[in-house]
Amino acid sequence: MRFRNKPWAGEKIRQYPQYVVASPEEHKGKWNEVFGNNNPLHIEVGTGKGRFITGMAEANPGINYLGIELHQGVLASALDRLIDAELPNVKLLNANAADLLSYFAKNDVSRLFLNFSDPWPKTRHEKRRLTYKSFLSLYEQIMADGGEIHFKTDNQGLFEYSLVSFSEYGMLLKDVSLDLHNSEVEGNIMTEYEEKFSGKGNRIYRCEVKYRT
Repeated sequence: MRFRNKPWAGEKIRQYPQYVVASPEEHKGKWNEVFGNNNPLHIEVGTGKGRFITGMAEANPGINYLGIELHQGVLASALDRLIDAELPNVKLLNANAADLLSYFAKNDVSRLFLNFSDPWPKTRHEKRRLTYKSFLSLYEQIMADGGEIHFKTDNQGLFEYSLVSFSEYGMLLKDVSLDLHNSEVEGNIMTEYEEKFSGKGNRIYRCEVKYRT
């Protein structure tokens, strides 16, 4: 997926350290200090323009949220949304998912959201999929015991692959929806892509999986 270059994005991000965490490695094992409380921390890997993470933070004030996005131009859009929302329990991080161990210690994270991740459909790119076993191992190393992954996608191939990957890794499938918008799941917060794809008639797949303790 190609992203439009926004040369000004980096400077804008630096102007709002109260919303975008500038040196995340300094907070490893101490994210409660960033938020000023001991509430659980939920992170979204690939937060896009921030609709989901801000919606979750607004709906759940007793939980801290951290939206992680690699592309500065996209993160700048999420920052605009966060500035408008003025929510105290959500912050952003400009980082790569492969570097999570540099920023988080064991037990830092209670839940991880993967929403509409790049499917990397070619077999030779399997290791880049965010539900590949090496990523599942990485997530486990930063999660509290019994931590969960909540996963949504419109890509049937990626969803089927991910269910197999979760199962082979030994995770517990808690909930699986093959058509989220025609299911009984309550309180679903949509992402920008979710709204776009479902508006075209695409089926949305969702699952919740838990690490074994």
